Amino acid sequence: MGRSPELMSIEQLHEPVMLERCIELLAPALRTDGAILVDCTLGLGGHTEAFLDRFPGLQVVGLDRDPNALKLAKQRLERFGSRVQFCHVVYDEIAEALEDLGISEVQGVLMDLGVSSMQLDEAARGFAYSYEAPLDMRMDNTTGLTAADVVNDYDEDDLVRIFKEFGEERYARQIARAVVNARKTAKFETSTQLASLIVKVVPFIPGKSSGHPAKRVFQALRIEVNSELDALKAAMPQVIDVLAVGGRVVVLAYQSLEDRIVKQALVASSKSSAPIELPIELPEHAPVLRLVVKGAELASETEKVSNPRSASVRLRAAEKVRQAA
Repeated sequence: MGRSPELMSIEQLHEPVMLERCIELLAPALRTDGAILVDCTLGLGGHTEAFLDRFPGLQVVGLDRDPNALKLAKQRLERFGSRVQFCHVVYDEIAEALEDLGISEVQGVLMDLGVSSMQLDEAARGFAYSYEAPLDMRMDNTTGLTAADVVNDYDEDDLVRIFKEFGEERYARQIARAVVNARKTAKFETSTQLASLIVKVVPFIPGKSSGHPAKRVFQALRIEVNSELDALKAAMPQVIDVLAVGGRVVVLAYQSLEDRIVKQALVASSKSSAPIELPIELPEHAPVLRLVVKGAELASETEKVSNPRSASVRLRAAEKVRQAA
């Protein structure tokens, strides 16, 4: 079957991060016919396409909150027919989505967190500070608060909180104060309008400043608008629960706040929950997971050069060794 120019361009632009490593880590759980992989962040379907090609007996459930991404992924993955099912949900609804499909357990879960390449590249979405675009930042642009709503309506203390907590921005107070003063004259409507203000507030320190001054604030706004950290905290216990014994989970995180949540969830489930004073470990206190990657793996230097999105990735993986009580 021929590919449309649109799909060919998508495949050329979107290079899945750490693809071969993800396949290598999930392969032991996916080799049997009828194995099910949940791609919690389907995006443009790059990871899923590779898994479906590599494992002929594999079924995939693709989740994504972005209806535009789902539309394009459906076109890209059409040749696989019923081997892939699509769900328009946030990944913290994984348990409900699988229940609706009549699936009680799965052999693999892949989570490629953060904003997708498509969302960054689509100027009109307002994720990037270098494009003139409406200040939106919703991953599902059919519902919810926009970044403009946050910037124009939150009080100074709330802006400081999200800039500090979600962006780890050291100039959070100064930026928030400047935003509140500026919006008295004119509401913020575009990404470049906000970025220009931040550039004036954040000092450039030769030899120490790296990246665009607006990077951390834009990250904070995106996380706030999409409730990303809350969704991840809610999703991790569900991901561990839906895995079959012998099933594996691989998570790709791109900033420290996400990675910390993933690490805490996986490490906690890989340790005994037995009280220290118990002389022996009872079965119900035994670890539920076994970590299959020591710490967090980084992309190779070669991949960082060929695929810039991989520069900040941290990969963690674990295997289910028993069902929780």
